[in-house]
Amino acid sequence: MADTLIRDNEGVLTLGGVSLPRLAARYGTPLYLMDVATIRARLNAWTAAVPAPNEVYFAGKAFLCRALIPLLQSAGVGLDVVSGGELLTALAAGMPPSRITFHGNLKTIAEMRIALAAGVGRVVADSDEELVRWDRLAAEAGRSVEVWLRLTPGVDPHTHRYITTGHVKSKFGWPLEGGAAEAAVGRALRLPHVRLTGYHAHIGSQILESRPYEETAEHMMAFARAMHTRYQFWPRYLDLGGGLGISDSGEEAPTPQELADAFSGIVTRGTPPGERVPIWAVEPGRSVVAQAGVTLYRVGVVKRAGDGTMYVVVDGGMGDNIRPALYEARYRALPVHMASGAPAPVTIAGRYCESGDLLVEDAVLPPLEPDDLLVVLDTGAYGYVMASQYNRVPVPAVVAVEDGTSSVWVEGLRWDEVHARDRAAPWPS
Repeated sequence: MADTLIRDNEGVLTLGGVSLPRLAARYGTPLYLMDVATIRARLNAWTAAVPAPNEVYFAGKAFLCRALIPLLQSAGVGLDVVSGGELLTALAAGMPPSRITFHGNLKTIAEMRIALAAGVGRVVADSDEELVRWDRLAAEAGRSVEVWLRLTPGVDPHTHRYITTGHVKSKFGWPLEGGAAEAAVGRALRLPHVRLTGYHAHIGSQILESRPYEETAEHMMAFARAMHTRYQFWPRYLDLGGGLGISDSGEEAPTPQELADAFSGIVTRGTPPGERVPIWAVEPGRSVVAQAGVTLYRVGVVKRAGDGTMYVVVDGGMGDNIRPALYEARYRALPVHMASGAPAPVTIAGRYCESGDLLVEDAVLPPLEPDDLLVVLDTGAYGYVMASQYNRVPVPAVVAVEDGTSSVWVEGLRWDEVHARDRAAPWPS
């Protein structure tokens, strides 16, 4: 939960010192709200835990807009991007290219050229074809490109299968088993315009155990030692990914300090005599921004279904938060005003034309009525960035709050803007 989400003396929820009814009146609902103080605190927790010269890169896929970049820079945190859109957002906001890593399992030629022209610090190659393309494009640009190889360590992070990325069937990277990763190292070392400097792994998202991270580091170091023996290549960098989860039903996630201590020990112990200990990096995303965010809704309808289920239907839903429908993600909700009456189970449903548009099932809340406000907690990660215009409903605005003030980070779409890019049919009606 956001650090500054509290009730005032009248029982009304406030965030960053601003009352939520005031924000609803000014900006409308649905509304994404980001607590800047929470973002700063989570960034500082990571940078305090990760000792120099090791590095922290924020995973932009969790949440990204131009206004976030200065917060990353002030904390000394770099940025991991996975598309040309994320890259151009970072560059437009002033993130130094040297502090950007670019990965993803498919980078278009146009995106690769943007990265080369900008001088992105390093790229994370994901396939044999991509390695060859980087070599060719770098040659055309008259330069070389620093590359890390995305490897699949075969670790089960014990999370939802849709957000598991390190298993042997993953679409990402080269598997450590079977020789594909070993062959990729040899190929990268032979390409004249590719400078192989490190390895990269990412095993999933919403991970609540430390052991999968430790296993990943151990597997990566064992592979690095094997490649050192075969190719006399030792990595300067080892990126161990992100995916640290947040507690959503009582589980306690490892702290940044616990993970950093484990990584430092494993990487140091795994380094052969005479070689430099690799600089290791982490890519936190959800653990930085998830709890900073809440989504503010207005109740439209309260109704009981034939089986007795009580539905509280709000003015948003899967268009602004697809994760419950996509990943069975669990959220908590709170009424904005302290309500009287006995709490009872309800299902918070969205307005979209899908039976699966359920934001929170079996929430225990006091009685709610149409026009009441409620918030869904911990929506700062993978909410706004995965939003859609399904049913042609506008994407909400993102508003940041801090020290009693609010500012728009991303303008919401207006109804007329939803169809503004449509064009008339080229044939007579």
